[in-house]
Amino acid sequence: MPSFDICCLETEPELNSNVVSINVGGRIFQTTKQTLTQADPKSVLYRLAETGSDRFLDRDPDQFSLLLSLLRSGTLPSKVKDFDLRDLIEESRFYGVEPLLTSSLSDPSHFDAFALRKSSELPLNGRDTPSAIASTPFGSLHVSHGGKITSFDWSLTRKSTILTQFTAIDSLLAISPDIAAAGATDFSGLQILDLQKGRVKQVLNWENATRSGSTVQAIGSSGEFLFTSFESSRRNSNSILVYDMNTLNPVIEIARNEIFGADLDSAIPATKLRWVSGYGLLMASGSHSGLSGVSGNIKFWDIRSGNVAIELKEKVDCFADVCVSDNMNVLFKVGVSSGEVFNADLRCLGTVNNDANDNSNPWMCVENRRKVVNGKKEGLGCKIESNGNQVFCSKGGDIELWSEVAAGSEGRLKGRVFRKNVMGRVKAMGGLKVTNLAFGGNKMFVTRKDQQAIEVWQGSTRGF
Repeated sequence: MPSFDICCLETEPELNSNVVSINVGGRIFQTTKQTLTQADPKSVLYRLAETGSDRFLDRDPDQFSLLLSLLRSGTLPSKVKDFDLRDLIEESRFYGVEPLLTSSLSDPSHFDAFALRKSSELPLNGRDTPSAIASTPFGSLHVSHGGKITSFDWSLTRKSTILTQFTAIDSLLAISPDIAAAGATDFSGLQILDLQKGRVKQVLNWENATRSGSTVQAIGSSGEFLFTSFESSRRNSNSILVYDMNTLNPVIEIARNEIFGADLDSAIPATKLRWVSGYGLLMASGSHSGLSGVSGNIKFWDIRSGNVAIELKEKVDCFADVCVSDNMNVLFKVGVSSGEVFNADLRCLGTVNNDANDNSNPWMCVENRRKVVNGKKEGLGCKIESNGNQVFCSKGGDIELWSEVAAGSEGRLKGRVFRKNVMGRVKAMGGLKVTNLAFGGNKMFVTRKDQQAIEVWQGSTRGF
């Protein structure tokens, strides 16, 4: 059998000039220059494609074989299950293909709501339980517990913790895997934190007419803007500030309210902010509990004009929590009194005054039967979030998954129809109340009351 001569290949570029041979740990691999240029332009593989030199690499050939398959097809072969993920990540960083590995193992498009199972738990340092969680599109995770923020990388194999100036953190937003925005209801200012270096990059503040301090009630973002709901420390005014995401300079102020007397509507600051990209609107919601019950409002703001495009005023079975699904064009809420999930079609909403004397109530209960409101707050503490074409609602220790059913298939002719699937049972989960839901990559993250860990739910990921 003839011997293999690398030097001979290098001196005859006219033969198979597009083919590159690489000796990795004593094993010869052949591939094309186009395949190698899928790696990072600063990587050793990209340089091999350009120069054709330095073709011996003293690395593990078995792991290189997996990563070469990733370069060729964008996916990993089934034999990857026999390898340690942490080792493979380190190799991918050496070769400059970690972004491809991230996309293969944690792509948001691979999220399968119906296949989700609790796969692991991420422990936290200290005695504080999670107060807020925030994730990035490919699954990096930031968790606030007490005055600390613990971060996990996209593979959940690397963890780091920093101590902030807050005694407790109530609002947390992931700007990037290394940058987060954090705020508290008892500490002035929105802090932009460099989690890798453990320092405050910038503090954003809002001042009312009396120049009193302001606390953060909610944070949201779009690709272009950062949104922050502020309330004055005296609780006599509130506002939403829109910042340029790149410069963090203020762009516009909306929803400013100076409170006089017993004007409860203006006394309600926004405690949830969500950007609705399909409509170019910012959803801001907040509620207030008083002697007459719970009341609230949901407003959709046009940040270009500073005007309200859609408004819902809630008095009868006000929301315990609310979310909006851009994919489905639907607004969802959990009734604080009934504990039921309701939906409202965004395409049918105008400026609606949804009070007890108004017949233009847009809400439809997703259940076939609506519970009788008996004065109890069945929905208190429930959380609702949308991801893709599904909606997830926590009720006590359970998590309900709601998905839309094709019109007419359930025997109902009017309205949109949704089907429920219960994902987490109290008996199986220990009966601990769900406190936070978040989504990143192909995973769902869950925190529970008095639990010093984060549950990771995911479907079957090939190989791991």
